[in-house]
Amino acid sequence: MNEENIDGTNGCSKVRTGTQNEAALLALMEKTGYNMVQENGQRKFGGPPPGWEGPPPPRGCEVFVGKIPRDMYEDELVPVFERAGKIYEFRLMMEFSGENRGYAFVMYTTKEEAQLAIRILNNYEIRPGKFIGVCVSLDNCRLFIGAIPKEKKKEEILDEMKKVTEGVVDVIVYPSATDKTKNRGFAFVEYESHRAAAMARRKLIPGTFQLWGHTIQVDWADPEKEVDEETMQRVKVLYVRNLMISTTEETIKAEFNKFKPGAVERVKKLRDYAFVHFFNREDAVAAMSVMNGKGIDGASIEVTLAKPVNKENTWRQQLNGQISPNSENLIVFANKEESHPKTLGKLPTLPARLNGQHSPSPPEVERCTYPFYPGIKLTPISMYSLKSNHFNSAVMHLDYYCNKNNWAPPEYYLYSTTSQDGKVLLVYKIVIPAIANGSQSYFMPDKLCTTLEDAKELAAQFTLLHLDREHNLFSLDLCRRIWRK
Repeated sequence: MNEENIDGTNGCSKVRTGTQNEAALLALMEKTGYNMVQENGQRKFGGPPPGWEGPPPPRGCEVFVGKIPRDMYEDELVPVFERAGKIYEFRLMMEFSGENRGYAFVMYTTKEEAQLAIRILNNYEIRPGKFIGVCVSLDNCRLFIGAIPKEKKKEEILDEMKKVTEGVVDVIVYPSATDKTKNRGFAFVEYESHRAAAMARRKLIPGTFQLWGHTIQVDWADPEKEVDEETMQRVKVLYVRNLMISTTEETIKAEFNKFKPGAVERVKKLRDYAFVHFFNREDAVAAMSVMNGKGIDGASIEVTLAKPVNKENTWRQQLNGQISPNSENLIVFANKEESHPKTLGKLPTLPARLNGQHSPSPPEVERCTYPFYPGIKLTPISMYSLKSNHFNSAVMHLDYYCNKNNWAPPEYYLYSTTSQDGKVLLVYKIVIPAIANGSQSYFMPDKLCTTLEDAKELAAQFTLLHLDREHNLFSLDLCRRIWRK
């Protein structure tokens, strides 16, 4: 271990002396044969491991680990994660002081080992009362580009992005729901690597870079959610996009029944996309092959297998400024071109009910009722004496958050605008009086909603996200999204 490594470990004297820490790490290296190097705010264990030949493991072999105690290091962490399989590389994020930053990335040699690590180590009690979080980690190689002139074709956008950035692989452009000759005013640009995408994002700073005389919007596209192969093998629902708004569910069902009459169970259409449910998976797969690229009512459709929603993951994304687990309206709204559709780069997921089966309830809180018998003793209680995981609403969670910090309640201010098709769109601005004189005086999401409830919920989610950033109260998914950027 070089001098820089020794300096990095010596800073941990708050918990154990530098000599003790160094000795523990050296013993781990001697036992495993792995090298350890500290650079750029992280300490790499392995990468590759001893005797490794060939390229690094493929995409999908890395997991993100959050909520790690700040005084815990590789000598304690590595043996825990070795239970799931052979570690290719363990990257622990480090502070200048020598403490860890509370999160790490573990790359296994196979995807199966990574999935096993998630199953057996997520919510694992690594120390008494200390539970770590483990989820899949994927490098984001896709940028969202907004405010693109709607008359521009895919080829024009691709050529222009290749001129101004390096490493462009492809662009994804969706036709307008109302005029198939135009795009929706945004595109997704796929790069050859996360680094290439990050360099492009840095260059295309919003407000300073223009394409075709327009100031564009640039952000990371929300990464596509991974669904394991075993689950996908059971899917018998197709996702059909690029439909005409005027196309009916009856027409869609008739078209998909042509190759085999009676194969379609039902169709659910939402704006310009639909879910086609089949009685048998084999028929769904066959129909996908036959119908992809076909024309319905003059529109060339795209057909893929629908990805089942993981309700547990959806619940955990609540504080990420994403959808609420109880808000189907936000799921639909995210697919309208009037919104800020950073998530359109992935396929919409199925409703919570798939193939007649309900997804499991989120483990953080039990969502059921119990009988109330006469004589049961009731005790007065304040909502603020409960734990945060009792709340399934971001609005209530924000109120709880402010109370726990001895702050005044959040103040909500409602604003509206009108969409191109005449709909009233709403957004809330939230002011936290206790921090109103700080660098961030108010919080307002960059999405508009069609209902008051959704607007308030989204504003609360957005505010919680930024409060977590400022006060270092990182949730697992929040850490993963912030630090992978």
